[in-house]
Amino acid sequence: MITGSIVALVTPMLVNGSIDWDRLANLLDMHVEQGTDAIVSVGTTGESATLDVNEHCQVIKFTVEHIKGRVPVIAGTGANCTREATELTARAKSVGVDACLLVSPYYNKPTQEGLYLHHMAIADAVAIPQILYNVPGRTMVDMLPETVARLSSHPNIIGIKEATGNVERGMEILSLCGDNISLYSGDDATCTELMLGGAKGNISVTANVAPKIMSDMCTAAIAGDREKAEELNKLVLDLHNNLFLEANPIPVKWALQEMGLIDGGIRLPLTPLSEQFQAPLRAALISASCISE
Repeated sequence: MITGSIVALVTPMLVNGSIDWDRLANLLDMHVEQGTDAIVSVGTTGESATLDVNEHCQVIKFTVEHIKGRVPVIAGTGANCTREATELTARAKSVGVDACLLVSPYYNKPTQEGLYLHHMAIADAVAIPQILYNVPGRTMVDMLPETVARLSSHPNIIGIKEATGNVERGMEILSLCGDNISLYSGDDATCTELMLGGAKGNISVTANVAPKIMSDMCTAAIAGDREKAEELNKLVLDLHNNLFLEANPIPVKWALQEMGLIDGGIRLPLTPLSEQFQAPLRAALISASCISE
């Protein structure tokens, strides 16, 4: 079982937009050293929407080869085309990932039955652990708990990243699915409460810039140590909020550049962080001791 602090890793790029493989290797090593429990490669934060298919697969392959089994690697392989998602999942399996993360199909707004059949088709086609990813704020479709429960009976569907930020929704999923599925938070602002309630981990944007704090907080929350978990979470509350001042991953890539960990590359239609948001995000980084004043 994959548990704990799971970073939704950025894909570092040079200013010209090409992938910065050296910085990617450095980030992977840093996360292992700082206690991150697993890596999500090419999820939303990894700019899956702006990488072409070959780049997508190259980043996943590079990540697996560089990590060398030190922590689990989860590949983002979702798509709004079932055939494409199946192909990406199969290709990720072929390079040795530990699991795949499949976002709900976006833009075409499938019904609940469509969501069910989409994920069942991929789970039937590719024998690898698969984590559902519900993020209606981006996809414009909400996978309801009843649909999650139907899918949870498939042996290849082992978890869901629930990114609504609704803790009660998470508790309903746990109630309906029991031990059939692991619940992961996809919302840093509410992840502590969700893990205290039974979630197995947090797939995190904040962990990109504060990996050690997030790792320690997740460990405490999963163990049921509310006092310690809440104390640690207070250190990064401002980050949870300010890393979403503009669409993810715009703020987190700017923050990592401020920390000297990546170059300033980001691909259109995403743009660098607007000037009016830089001061509050910088203050949040200082507050969490990610940079000095």
